[in-house]
Amino acid sequence: MKETRDRKKTIFLFVRIGVVTAGILWGIYWLSGEQRWSELVNTFGRIKLSFFLLALLVFALCQAVIGFRWWILLRMQGVKISIWMAVKLTFLGLFYNNFLPSSIGGDFVRAWYVTRHTERQFVAALSVFVDRALGLLGTFLIAVFFYFFYLRGKGIIQPAEAKSGAGFFSFFAVYRYWFYAAGAIAAAAVLIISLNSKGRVKLRNLIIVIRDWVEKIWRKTLEAAVLYCRRPGLLLILVAMTIVIQIVTITGFWFLGVDLGVDVSISYYYIFFALSWVIGILPVSIGGAVVIEGSLALMFVHLAGVGVESAIALALCQRIVWMIASLPGGLIHLSGMHLPKEFSVDDSQAMD
Repeated sequence: MKETRDRKKTIFLFVRIGVVTAGILWGIYWLSGEQRWSELVNTFGRIKLSFFLLALLVFALCQAVIGFRWWILLRMQGVKISIWMAVKLTFLGLFYNNFLPSSIGGDFVRAWYVTRHTERQFVAALSVFVDRALGLLGTFLIAVFFYFFYLRGKGIIQPAEAKSGAGFFSFFAVYRYWFYAAGAIAAAAVLIISLNSKGRVKLRNLIIVIRDWVEKIWRKTLEAAVLYCRRPGLLLILVAMTIVIQIVTITGFWFLGVDLGVDVSISYYYIFFALSWVIGILPVSIGGAVVIEGSLALMFVHLAGVGVESAIALALCQRIVWMIASLPGGLIHLSGMHLPKEFSVDDSQAMD
């Protein structure tokens, strides 16, 4: 059984690496035509070092604040590690997300190592995923707020303003037959599998696995609600803190984007960056690579009329900022600063 699980993890890892590789190769192929390489290089050449360093500094500081937010969640359950250790583990997880092509994400790394610092291992590990849920909630709220209060009813850019010459819905209209074909192939595959007895068994097992997974996620969600809703006021403060962190981070990228020529309303930034981060959690690539960059660039091009080269440059700059900011996590890993010197003893009571 263990060998089967290991084999599935290995296959899934290669699939994710394949998605990233295919995306990079396609990007190289696309850029090789119509002098796009030179235009992209010229776009990067316009970057002022001061704006890039500002975005980098803002992102790194926000990651440290995220570590502080996680520390508060740990304290709420009586897990007593230092703020400094929470920040170090946060940067360690960031390093794993951005540099190591493994099937173990940064959240699992944080969850694993924080349990080495406490006897309250379950709530310590659970706090990592509650912290992630808070981040996703804040990101979603930002996208919804700026859409409904700043862009709703105004529509997408007018066709005359679009440098790409096509709107978002026009883009899907052009490729609608591909979507129809994909849906037909998927339906045919399910039908063919259902006609075979072994196929029906496998399909039934797959449904059972999915059902069990959904039940497990739901159960974990309820457990998290029971554990953390005892401090609703503090949770609201953490949600507000999350929203501020995300807004400040995106604002840093807005300064960089304007310098790159992506000079559109900052509301587009708040919506597009937030949505690309949500899309990036889909486990189809390594650290959301290619998926985040591709979705972000597509939204800026097809929904805001930004030039293709400028949109791609902004998406790549975000990834570069992430990678540079996560380098301290590599140093923490190599030096062993994330490991406990001794086993800590936690108080039995949660933080008031």
